Amino acid sequence: MFKNIWIAGMIAACFFTLSFPSESSAHANMHTVQKGESLYKIANEYGISYQQLQAVNDKNNEAIYPGEQLKLPVVPSAYEKDLLSRLVEAEAKGESYAGKVAVATVVLNRVESDLFPDSVYGVIHDGYQFSPVLNGTINQKASAESKKAVSEAFAYQGYDRDSLFFYNPDKAQSDYLSSKEVTTVIGDHVFLR
Repeated sequence: MFKNIWIAGMIAACFFTLSFPSESSAHANMHTVQKGESLYKIANEYGISYQQLQAVNDKNNEAIYPGEQLKLPVVPSAYEKDLLSRLVEAEAKGESYAGKVAVATVVLNRVESDLFPDSVYGVIHDGYQFSPVLNGTINQKASAESKKAVSEAFAYQGYDRDSLFFYNPDKAQSDYLSSKEVTTVIGDHVFLR
């Protein structure tokens, strides 16, 4: 009997593990500097650019020290990249390409912020943050332009970490957001920190 309960438990665990997408983006997104490493060597190891590694870590020089913790850019799973592309499509349909990149950048900035979950999936599904999650439009396919905008946002992580919020003031009002500092306006969207 114990064996049957154990087997049933294992089957249930496998079902739940395989049924739900992982919330991890690789937000073991830290690297501990080892003796003899350089920013260039670390960047090559992770397949990212040296400049992006510098930008993500707010470094304006090459100095690193053994034991130092370096942030790594978010490296999305295929699922997360598609999910973010669908969110961008739903949130910024009709906006300029720059507006779409900016929406994707807000999500990536949130992943890096201590105020939000540590993964693309977690940020997108964090409560009532994004109306497309609530109304189901996130389930529609993303356009080629939205996919390209997301790819660009991933490629330029670390260069713009100012915006953590955005909204269209013609469609939504928020006392909370009106108390935030505006970082830029692109098309119909106001971006804030």
